[in-house]
Amino acid sequence: MTRATLTQRAAIASVCTAVFLLALKSWAAWITGSVAMLGSLADTALDLVASLVTLFSVRYAAQPADRAHRFGHGKAEALAALFQVVLISISACGIAVQAVRRLIAGDVTANAEYGIGVSIAALVATLALIAYQRHVIRQTRSIAISADNVHYQSDLLLNGSVIAALILDQFLGVTGADPVFGVLIALWLLYGALRASTSAINQLMDREWPEEKRQRFLAIVAQHHELHGVHDLRTRSSGALDFVQFHVWVRPDMTVAEAHEISEAAERDLMAAFPDTEILIHLDPDGQIDRLGEPDEALRETPE
Repeated sequence: MTRATLTQRAAIASVCTAVFLLALKSWAAWITGSVAMLGSLADTALDLVASLVTLFSVRYAAQPADRAHRFGHGKAEALAALFQVVLISISACGIAVQAVRRLIAGDVTANAEYGIGVSIAALVATLALIAYQRHVIRQTRSIAISADNVHYQSDLLLNGSVIAALILDQFLGVTGADPVFGVLIALWLLYGALRASTSAINQLMDREWPEEKRQRFLAIVAQHHELHGVHDLRTRSSGALDFVQFHVWVRPDMTVAEAHEISEAAERDLMAAFPDTEILIHLDPDGQIDRLGEPDEALRETPE
């Protein structure tokens, strides 16, 4: 099954789950008057919007490279992830304001058993979706599905918090438990938004690979002894694709055909170890660095 098919199915499953949960929680929020349930409802409504954006983004990102987008459309997933972060942050602020108002006014909840039942049903549906999303993420490394998965991980805490708030408020008589849980939910949502934004921003800013991954890449280059050293190694990611370019030294007396054969052999080994990676190798005669001015020693990387 292709990456595009997997990510689109995961996005569709997310949309369907969000619609189901939105209907359940709307009824429960109305009948219980719980601000914690209201916060969970608001999060689900934004999950639905975010899931729709994710569905669009993974379909767009799956399009092959074209004349206008020579590196593909993978960054559409990062943009979708940032959009989800904005929605989560707005939702969290709204929930916090409503919770504080309820705490000041001293409002109480009602019909806790209905809210608890709905929250248990939501927990089961969310667990099933998260398990499927993680299966897809392992196979595709989709940043959009990963960001969507963060939403639904927070839903597990949200639904558990709703259950705890209703039990404390109605069955144990702990005054103010519901709005306090509402504030905690808002803070958790903001924390989730911060975590989800990191990967998206790193991709949009073309952040270099982690050092451990770069060293593994260089170790494979080092196995080809005809390549005498690497400099100007540059790496970045876009969606599920990685891009690498670097300069490498070879003997000055090599023919073009010999140098080409050596670089092709290195590229085959690198592609085997780093699938879904586009690699560009530039050959230099020993000691030469194609750079204006003095070479930057920080960019000269020679594998051991």
